Amino acid sequence: MALKAPMAPIQSSSNRTLTAVSGLKVGHHTLSERPTGCTVILAEQGAVGGVDVRGSAPGTRETDLLNPTNLVEKVNAIVLAGGSAFGLASADGVVKYLEEKHIGFPTGAGVVPIVPAAILYDLQVGKASVRPGADCGYAAARAATTDPVTEGNVGAGAGATVGKLMRSDRAMKGGIGSAAIELADGIVVAAIVAVNAAGNVMDPQTGQFIAGGRTDDGRSIADLRALLRAGANGKGGAIENTTLAVVATNATLTKAQATKLAQMSHDGYARSIYPSHLMIDGDAIFTLATGTRSGTPDLNRLGALAADVISDAIVRAVRAANGIPGYPAARDLK
Repeated sequence: MALKAPMAPIQSSSNRTLTAVSGLKVGHHTLSERPTGCTVILAEQGAVGGVDVRGSAPGTRETDLLNPTNLVEKVNAIVLAGGSAFGLASADGVVKYLEEKHIGFPTGAGVVPIVPAAILYDLQVGKASVRPGADCGYAAARAATTDPVTEGNVGAGAGATVGKLMRSDRAMKGGIGSAAIELADGIVVAAIVAVNAAGNVMDPQTGQFIAGGRTDDGRSIADLRALLRAGANGKGGAIENTTLAVVATNATLTKAQATKLAQMSHDGYARSIYPSHLMIDGDAIFTLATGTRSGTPDLNRLGALAADVISDAIVRAVRAANGIPGYPAARDLK
């Protein structure tokens, strides 16, 4: 199976991405020599944050402060990065960038930027010693804009792959995807996802796998449902996984409501990644509520829409991705 000519990362023609939520910026920095990178979501005016981790192999920073029982109400940025635990250093660069702009939690000695972060494992792609650090985070923060989010092989999705549950050598390319829904009353719910799953990616509109572990000849996608039901054991990418996401809304939420929204958002993972939330995944979803729309939120509606945009963003990520050596993309399958 030959790879098609590489294409530039896809950029939306209209803003149906995370930056449709007013007050948020997104920036990527990609280390193309491996590839890997990081993605920064800036909330310079502050946003109420939440998080829910469902995978059993997470790598995170400052998630405890998002617990509704803890003090800090708002965060200033979220960082998603490749590079496994090494990639958590990307958040240091974002902290530096925000401090230079005097953005953060006020203290007697100055501001302390609040920057939770999470990482995915992509060290098996290329030279493992190349990984995102503080410089990567700083560059991504500087690059952050309100433009439609660039998707595909960028930032935290640069080295992302999918379909490693059975055989790592039959995996395919993952990446960054983003989606948004705007309602008639002005409420916006949006997501950005770095898709790096052990399982296959399914389009819930058709019920068909569109990327993931390939058959022995490499020409089509294996049916993981049938394989698992037939007794196959998933011994492929032991720790080479984790899908990360940020769900954002302009609604006004409390920390407890933001946490609940993160929990409800995981339904989007379950719809589009089979199987998801495994022992070898570190699947996590952060939430950001900017509060530019006042009024009592309908959390049931927000949760349903959040799952939708998560699912849409996952599908967009693999369709926007370009193949790299050893990892063809969805667009490469004939």
